[in-house]
Amino acid sequence: MAIRKTTKGPGRHYLTTKEGAGMTEAGRKAYNAATGSKLKAPAPNPKTKADEGRKKSFCARMGGVVAKSKNAERAKASMKRWNCGK
Repeated sequence: MAIRKTTKGPGRHYLTTKEGAGMTEAGRKAYNAATGSKLKAPAPNPKTKADEGRKKSFCARMGGVVAKSKNAERAKASMKRWNCGK
């Protein structure tokens, strides 16, 4: 079962670009239930070493996406939401 990829309306699973892109909590729950994954919420201000590692890894991955893409609006928004570059 695929989750709906919508940023509008009730039960939406993704944030708009203005809100910082990424998945909503409901979206993460739906995806985890459908796939057996263990997606976590963003860690813009990590409190543990594990979260620091997640943030560093995420920022490195998204930095490459932004650098190689001409129009990476959602990637830029998600990097801002994660406080990348700080």
